[in-house]
Amino acid sequence: MSKDKPKPTAIDGSDLWFAIVAARYNSDLVEVLLQRAQRTLLDARVPLAQIKVVHVPGSAEIPYAAHMLAMTGEYDAVIGLGVVIAGETPHHEIIATSTASALQSSALRSEVPMINGIIVTLDRTQAEARCTGLLDRGPEFARAALEMAVHRVELGEHLEQIDNEERAQKKSGDPFAQN
Repeated sequence: MSKDKPKPTAIDGSDLWFAIVAARYNSDLVEVLLQRAQRTLLDARVPLAQIKVVHVPGSAEIPYAAHMLAMTGEYDAVIGLGVVIAGETPHHEIIATSTASALQSSALRSEVPMINGIIVTLDRTQAEARCTGLLDRGPEFARAALEMAVHRVELGEHLEQIDNEERAQKKSGDPFAQN
């Protein structure tokens, strides 16, 4: 994970809806990510009533819950928050790869942005730096969700306009009608 952070953009989130799926495993660290992500959304004027938080057992369960939330059609973006710390086996690599792939696949299928806020580290010190320390990723995940939610809304409106124009063209019976 890079120590660089994207430059924040000013977004008014007052009309946007978010779901956050937070793992209970390593909950002391995940809860800090959650609080900081929520604070960032609230600072962007997203009303608390427009932020749904769902807890799941661990990071492996995040993609399923995130996908189900996205499929409701109620949210402009979904954020998955978890912390996976390496142990003696490569289990952390399996979780990292499978959850990242599942979230990306779900985002493409549901057309709802999924922010992968699952932090995978080699030790607890690295995890603490990314959750409670200088690298503080919680706000970064929320800002990414805000930006992608805006893209979803704007691009969705554009695609709807194109779809309406195509329907009108078919209705007119003129396949060569100008747009």
